[in-house]
Amino acid sequence: MRKSSRVTAPLLVTTTYYLLVFALFHAMVWLFPDIEPFMPVGGIAELMGRGADTFEQMEIASSAAFNKTTAPSLAIAIVSATVLMIPISWVYFITTRDSELNRSFAQTMLILPIIVAGIANIVQNSIPLAFSLAGIVAAVRFRFTLTDPAHTLYIFAAITIGLGAGIAAIGVSALISIGFVYATLCLWRLDYGRNLNTPFYSFLTGRDYGNDDD
Repeated sequence: MRKSSRVTAPLLVTTTYYLLVFALFHAMVWLFPDIEPFMPVGGIAELMGRGADTFEQMEIASSAAFNKTTAPSLAIAIVSATVLMIPISWVYFITTRDSELNRSFAQTMLILPIIVAGIANIVQNSIPLAFSLAGIVAAVRFRFTLTDPAHTLYIFAAITIGLGAGIAAIGVSALISIGFVYATLCLWRLDYGRNLNTPFYSFLTGRDYGNDDD
């Protein structure tokens, strides 16, 4: 991660981006009310409504299982997941040194939530399909090596956003995207954990970092 600099511009750009996305979303629903049933929303409310005594019926994979999710709703979920991953990719560009930027990794961040959203739609309420896809994924080895431990967070963010879109819980995906972007930018700007030679950290850890050999 490269040394932090001014964070005002990144915060301004990402905030403007989110505001424009939310405004566009509400404008589309207002101008075209017929598309509201296809929006990937409401999934989290359904999950929260299930109690411990609720019996969740599993379905056998068949053509009837796919009638619940139409092509337009899946397409909107995929677009929504990609839109929410774009500012996260910007954070990767902002906080990473130019020499350490990985184009393949940046592209993977944008494509991964699309795949996860599709998988979530396919296996929803279908145990046979879930096991079948798990076997396929296990057979295909994922050989992309993460050079920075922080990259794992971006992968998890992409998976979570894609999963939220796939189960019609895009609101959760939006909150995760916003939280990830602002938290990462703030930690980058503060250089959190970089300078431990302060009285506060000395008091907190009980160690005198001013006398450390390194």
